[in-house]
Amino acid sequence: MATEKTQVQRIPSKDWNWSFWPLVPLYPYNKRRTLRVEVLQDTLWTFEQLQGILYVTVPIRMSILRLEAGGLLVYCPVAPTPECIRLVRELEVQHGNVKYIILPTISGLEHKVFVGPFARHFPEAQVFVAPNQWSFPLNLPLSWLGFPANRTHILPEDSSKTPFAEEFDYAILGPVELGPGRFEEVVFFHARSRTLLLTDTIVSIPKDPPPILNLNPYPLLFHARDSALDPIEDTPANRQKGWQRISLFAFYFQPSALEAIPWGQTFRNAAKAPNRSQKAYFGLFPFQWQKNWKSAFNALRDDGRLLVAPVLQALILNRAPKETLNWVEKVTCWNFQRIIPAHFDSPLNANPQEFQQAFNFLKKLYPPILPEADFATLREIDTQLLRLGIVPPAQDKV
Repeated sequence: MATEKTQVQRIPSKDWNWSFWPLVPLYPYNKRRTLRVEVLQDTLWTFEQLQGILYVTVPIRMSILRLEAGGLLVYCPVAPTPECIRLVRELEVQHGNVKYIILPTISGLEHKVFVGPFARHFPEAQVFVAPNQWSFPLNLPLSWLGFPANRTHILPEDSSKTPFAEEFDYAILGPVELGPGRFEEVVFFHARSRTLLLTDTIVSIPKDPPPILNLNPYPLLFHARDSALDPIEDTPANRQKGWQRISLFAFYFQPSALEAIPWGQTFRNAAKAPNRSQKAYFGLFPFQWQKNWKSAFNALRDDGRLLVAPVLQALILNRAPKETLNWVEKVTCWNFQRIIPAHFDSPLNANPQEFQQAFNFLKKLYPPILPEADFATLREIDTQLLRLGIVPPAQDKV
């Protein structure tokens, strides 16, 4: 049975420093705390930080696995703050040096930006990246993006050609062509622990905020309010309410239960707000939740089932349904019992059948499990991108 231990201690704030935050200016900017969790004793650890926009903050997660011959494999690095590196060094003392660093995506700047700086702390580690890497607005060589030139390798299509093939298999989804960009993800399977490591394709939403968000609850409390006129109060109920609303924001951008307030009213409310500090965006709160917002969250979460994020459903994977389902078929051949995503809840006790069911939205035989009304903003984005000729049209479901 999996064991779980969480590390948290009092440390100087300088240990949270992330100097390169302007490259991808996401909250909490230059101060990022790290939470290490031991998922399987002496075998598997996760390192969580948080990031977001406008206080819509979610966990971002790195996974580390102990290699049977000694040493560590790092999947999807996070910001290498002094605290984060110290926590990795503690594992190196017990289990050997970091040998491999994996970047499993090509389009996620919030993942890619950390790999070069992280790798510089481990000069003997070999870096393996998903194929078909690209950058915008100029498609630059990886070495120009901070990746170590003499030890960065492209993951081969044949997973048996890697130096860690005895312990890990992987499957590459994509590239899915999206006009000016592409989407691709490499899912790793660790047979010894029966664990699936993935980045963005699958998530599960917890009812309560993940522990990393409770280390800095202000975003939760900000979004728990019903209007700018409400005080920011720290209670367990407000933390939970804020988290659930953040989840709706993150997945739908503007769910059907959210109404935009005219800017005139927004500024009048801001003038009366009890908190008009810079931290509170000077009292600006330009939206209002309808009374049925909790139903929208319950439909999204549905007891923590595995879910393909609505953004991927509506804007990305519908461009390549057959390719996606072929990839799903390969992944479900592995006998995993645990999934570690890079976002939201973790670890997830899940089997191949549950993984496969999450992609039923690509098949004609199954009705949608999420309310279509909540997809309205995503559908409008899709329509506008198509009208401008930016993205190719979606393909029919298979």
